[in-house]
Amino acid sequence: MCLMTSESGTNDILADPFLERPLRGRSVEHWILGGRFRFTSASEALLALVDAAYGGLPDHVLPVTSSVLEIELRLTPHCAGWHGDEPPPVNLQSGAGLLCGVMDAANFVVMAPDAGRALVVVSEDLLAFPYHLRYELIEFAVFTLATRVQQLVPLHGACLGREGRGLLIVGSSGAGKSTLVLRAVLEGLEVLAEDAVFVHPQSLRATGVANYLHVRPDGLAWVDDERHRRWISDSPMIRRRSGVEKFEVDLRKGPASLAASPVELAGIVFVTPPEPGESPARWRPIDRDSLSARLVAEQPYAAGQAGWDDFMRGLSRLTACELVRGRHPADSVRALMPLLD
Repeated sequence: MCLMTSESGTNDILADPFLERPLRGRSVEHWILGGRFRFTSASEALLALVDAAYGGLPDHVLPVTSSVLEIELRLTPHCAGWHGDEPPPVNLQSGAGLLCGVMDAANFVVMAPDAGRALVVVSEDLLAFPYHLRYELIEFAVFTLATRVQQLVPLHGACLGREGRGLLIVGSSGAGKSTLVLRAVLEGLEVLAEDAVFVHPQSLRATGVANYLHVRPDGLAWVDDERHRRWISDSPMIRRRSGVEKFEVDLRKGPASLAASPVELAGIVFVTPPEPGESPARWRPIDRDSLSARLVAEQPYAAGQAGWDDFMRGLSRLTACELVRGRHPADSVRALMPLLD
């Protein structure tokens, strides 16, 4: 059994059973997804993970008025609560105006969107799994608060831009979104996000976190420049819950151009795998009814958010198409270029 103590290590469980008087530590602030976040912790290790995730990103500001969003990060003593080579998955719960994500009794997130606040509790064990800690607890809190407080539409997809205009790239897992984003980066397009895009539904301005790009090792086959190959192959390798291993490539340290501000969406592109043979990349339009049905099927969580109807009304005025990828990712990027003109 683990003994819960204060962050100073003092067993003060009788005087402060709910740990309402932890050491405050220090705070760092970052503009993320259009909002200003303040992270407070007595743990330098946790604050270092915050800076690794959000340091060096452009400050994105959306036409939404909100106060500073507060996230407290609390490190608890070492407590081995699981067995195996990765921590347990997060289970979600809600009630009494709270949203929760729980790995186990020592690793969880509690969020109060109406108050714009969240508490992230982390055991020392989880520091050995920075990828899971960053994405499944810290980023989970950031994404959820930003979405609920600013009433954004959260989409699973990527976004590429040029001169303030952007394309929302969606598609099923394995369709080739990450490979397309990598090639677009090497071709000089701006990257807004690889895996999660957040749209202000009234203005159709999109934001994201362009910190890392996840590239499968076989994706190196499409990279010709030796400098770019080293940039990717020298990156740490992460292992997804699915078992797939990918390079975690820091977009802030390579040739990538990050979108300096939220982009105005110019269209939406559904990516599909190449067809048999040597067919070139090409795109074909999608009608409004098909667009709505397809998006609801592929984005069920987003379709349940408050701004979905406004988002769909705006999206219906934009270009919507299906991109059938070519054999080489560069062909697909060239096929997309006219949609940003």
